[in-house]
Amino acid sequence: MKKLFAVILLGLILVLSACGSKGKSDVIKVGTTTSEVPTWNLVKELAEKEGIKIEIVKFDDYVQPNLAVDSGEIDINAFQTVVYFDSFKEDRKLDLAAVGTTNIWPMGLYSKKVKDISELKDGDQIVIPKDPTNLGRALLLLEKAGLVTLKDGFDGTGGVENIVENPKNLKITPVDAGQTARGLDDAAASIINSDMAINAGLNPTKESIFREDSSNKAYINIIAAQTKRKDDETLKKIVDIYHTDEVKSFIEKEFNGAAVPVREPISFLDDYKQN
Repeated sequence: MKKLFAVILLGLILVLSACGSKGKSDVIKVGTTTSEVPTWNLVKELAEKEGIKIEIVKFDDYVQPNLAVDSGEIDINAFQTVVYFDSFKEDRKLDLAAVGTTNIWPMGLYSKKVKDISELKDGDQIVIPKDPTNLGRALLLLEKAGLVTLKDGFDGTGGVENIVENPKNLKITPVDAGQTARGLDDAAASIINSDMAINAGLNPTKESIFREDSSNKAYINIIAAQTKRKDDETLKKIVDIYHTDEVKSFIEKEFNGAAVPVREPISFLDDYKQN
């Protein structure tokens, strides 16, 4: 009788254990910025149909999302260009890998004081983001606009010391990327990342007075994860979902050109430094 009771008890324990684990699934935590939350809400909805649960964790800076992936606080993030990502993980000695492409967000020059770059006056202040990769990107945009000339061979690495000609004696002031939009209140113009512009209520396609194009691979945004998880099948599935026609159409409609979908495999960026 005791033996029978023990068998029944063991069976009950196994049943309860199975019931406790039934329906339980890992939740993939995705770190992203405010402007990209609408897209990830759609990805979350589509992933749910595939049996993948996503939790969106919002960040409003460009530092914490990578540190959060490295520490395991979140599983992946999606907010940064590949060139920023490579520079950041090298500086911080982080073992992270890019696992998918998302969009390119063209950087723009904005102003509340002038409507065309030709209206900028001698000695005017231009605010630009100060983090290394965005600073170099901003300088290249100023050169493309014909406002400055940079050293021959400038590849986006380095700061304002790379300016060799500044005909209008513009006062170029690097600040935190999150402060560039606020710079519009005082400076003649400000170079603002597209997502930061959207967060500030600006329309990148209508309100920028000069804007970069979407051809440079270095500025394609990526999804990042810990290197040990780069071949994780769930993460690959999430990338596939991001690359679906439904998500592409949503981005095009939602951002009206402020974000340009990129659906290339991550290997597409292997040669971005030569682009």
